[in-house]
Amino acid sequence: MAKQDYYSILGVSKTASQEEIKAAYRKLALKYHPDRNPDNKEAEEKFKEAAQAYEVLSDPEKRNRYDQLGHSGYEGMGGGAGPHDMNMDDIFEHFGDIFGSMFGQGAGRKRSRKAEPEPKRGHDLFKEITITLKESFIGTKKEMSFYHFFTCDTCKGKGLKAGTDVNQCATCQGTGQVTYRQGFFAYSQTCATCGGEGFTIPHPCPACSGHSRVQKLDKFSVSIPKGITDGTELRILDKGDAGVFGGPTGNLYIRIHVTQDKHFRRVGDDLECNITLTYPQLVLGSQIEIESIDGSKETIKVPKGCPVGEKIIITGKGFDNIRTKRRGNFVVITQCHIPKKLSPEAKELLVRYSDIVGTTIEDKEGSIMGFFKKFLG
Repeated sequence: MAKQDYYSILGVSKTASQEEIKAAYRKLALKYHPDRNPDNKEAEEKFKEAAQAYEVLSDPEKRNRYDQLGHSGYEGMGGGAGPHDMNMDDIFEHFGDIFGSMFGQGAGRKRSRKAEPEPKRGHDLFKEITITLKESFIGTKKEMSFYHFFTCDTCKGKGLKAGTDVNQCATCQGTGQVTYRQGFFAYSQTCATCGGEGFTIPHPCPACSGHSRVQKLDKFSVSIPKGITDGTELRILDKGDAGVFGGPTGNLYIRIHVTQDKHFRRVGDDLECNITLTYPQLVLGSQIEIESIDGSKETIKVPKGCPVGEKIIITGKGFDNIRTKRRGNFVVITQCHIPKKLSPEAKELLVRYSDIVGTTIEDKEGSIMGFFKKFLG
């Protein structure tokens, strides 16, 4: 008997697009699906015919050959088997994406997989460390101590007692899912027997109870580079949880918090501090030695007539930039020391200076002189 044209079987024209062909096949597959037509041989044959037609017309190369040679182009070839020769399991395997979307993933026809543990990556872990501004300037090391998962040394991450193996789950046949049907509808759930793994462990490792890993205390030191900024995250490779059944180990992420300092502060990559000078030092100029945050000594020159708030810059003595490897500056900001108590001699000299420059002061015991009020204002 002459074979029916594939385009006619699907009910599309010879110029139909791949999307039109797929849509037509989905419609026929839904109509004649065995779950919708139990014990209906005619529906089963039409289902096979549609699958055969779709197998050829959905493949551009096969479709081109069919357009040129028709059914004769497949006679004697595996791709040209008639619908009566097709195996239902093969149909579901080839077009599982279509049947899965119509009847629920797998639709109860998912093939079982080999019963073996699937390696899974361990979780990343997150911790926090607090350091001082000085430690961020010079770099430091911090000791860490916490519990996390390690690969079991007894079974080497297999979860099995020595000399034993896993069993394919008898409930789901290794698929990890169990399918339930209501009429021609089907839905799947995670297998309760194996927890979706597809296997069971009849003889688990006594050290890890079949989990392939155990919790242990980990102690190690972390090197914190100089120049690190507040809020930076460091990634420590392979310091997270060990993987399950031999999977890769996760990483450890450490967020750095930098505390404030009483005397120094960070502005960008610059290290800043205030220096308190006397009025004569500001007016006449001076050369002084100042100590940086790391204890090193720096000599700075205060120019004559230096105003309060002047920034004296020492180039390249600030924070290291961990990305560019360049260093910021050490910025010293001038302040003026205003004494609350004066000796009689110092007070007399200031009064004479006030007369010379023509400022008005109140010469009362314990009062603050107008000169300093003007200076601070």
